[in-house]
Amino acid sequence: METEQSTRNRRAGLKTVFRSLRHRNYRLFFVGQGISLVGTWMQQVTMIWLVYSLTNSVLLLGIAGFAGQIPAFVFAPVAGALVDRWNRHRIIVATQTLSMLQAMILAILVFTGSIDVWHIVLLSVVLGFINAFDMPARQTFIVEMIEDKRDLGNAIALNSSIVNSGRLIGPSIAGVLLATVGAGMCFFINGLSFLAVILALLAMKVAHPEIEKKRTHIIKELREGFSYAFGFAPIRYIILLLGLVSLVGIPYQLLMPVFAKDIFHGGPETLGFLTAACGIGALVGAVYLASRSGFLRLGRIVPIAAGIFGVGLVAFSLSNILAISLLLMVLTGFGMMIQLTSSNTTLQNMVDDDKRGRVMAFYTMAFVGTTPFGSLLAGSLANAIGAPNTLIVGGICCILGSIIFLRKLSTLIELTRPVYERKGIT
Repeated sequence: METEQSTRNRRAGLKTVFRSLRHRNYRLFFVGQGISLVGTWMQQVTMIWLVYSLTNSVLLLGIAGFAGQIPAFVFAPVAGALVDRWNRHRIIVATQTLSMLQAMILAILVFTGSIDVWHIVLLSVVLGFINAFDMPARQTFIVEMIEDKRDLGNAIALNSSIVNSGRLIGPSIAGVLLATVGAGMCFFINGLSFLAVILALLAMKVAHPEIEKKRTHIIKELREGFSYAFGFAPIRYIILLLGLVSLVGIPYQLLMPVFAKDIFHGGPETLGFLTAACGIGALVGAVYLASRSGFLRLGRIVPIAAGIFGVGLVAFSLSNILAISLLLMVLTGFGMMIQLTSSNTTLQNMVDDDKRGRVMAFYTMAFVGTTPFGSLLAGSLANAIGAPNTLIVGGICCILGSIIFLRKLSTLIELTRPVYERKGIT
């Protein structure tokens, strides 16, 4: 009897974790994205390894990271306003197709032996511009794919889980391929992987409802979105904490080739292990959030996760033993993913539908748009004080940000209560 009960409990638990897959469009999106993101993470690891191999410069690593992410900071607000006006399904089909072309161009340049650092920087800018539209469109399109809004938090968490499954699998494959057949094959496979998500998007049954044409000028809509997001303290604090972590914490990924090559005296496979360890922690965090039932409201989970991420960075920077560092990367990935996903879910539950694209654009700015400045900062600091000390500074800043958020938490919860009551979130 106990065995049968345990089996029933496990099945019920799995149904809870994967409950949003009962929605057909989301199921297609989940599978297509799952395949594509493996290639995306392969390309990310390949690009930073290629830059460091060509230049042996942490400063140029920072510049390359800046080039790839600055478009999200510059164009995300406009992209968010346009996402609120345009058909999101068609936007994503277009952005995924353009991303595929970008990967194929990289592959051709490597295969022909003509790749140079300026090619990587330029094509990173192109991809950053594409992502400035793709990210807010994808974030808001998740809401359209889920008919039962009680499954929204689960859908966002599962989306994070496939991102981090890709983070786990992609770098490991990239490490092997870099050591055997080279960077060109990594880019080529990434290009092919986009076909999975494009075909999934085209297979969806989407109503394509008529979007009401807005007569207001886009500048006015930008101001309205900014006032809505930053005039309401709970949204403002979530975005600002995320921006802080993205500025001083998340650029640690840029310095992983330095740790892999100079501190652990390894090669691309060591870089793959470090990135994959972070992916394991992030995947565990995403599955944990997916297993939660009901709505995710603003609470301690956001600031505590930021604090865990900061502690993980500081501890990792002090370790020179690979096995211990891999475990600390798991902790770091767990904290990072819990903060990112819970921030996303809380915002999606909190915001009004007609302003969702603009708010998620500010989320994109905080998550991706501040990272290029962090990349430059991390590269410059690492050049001056070393990569380990740079991570210590970033980790301490994340911890301080989480403490400030926690001190304001009771006031923020009171402000959100009327919003949840109006939306029927209990």
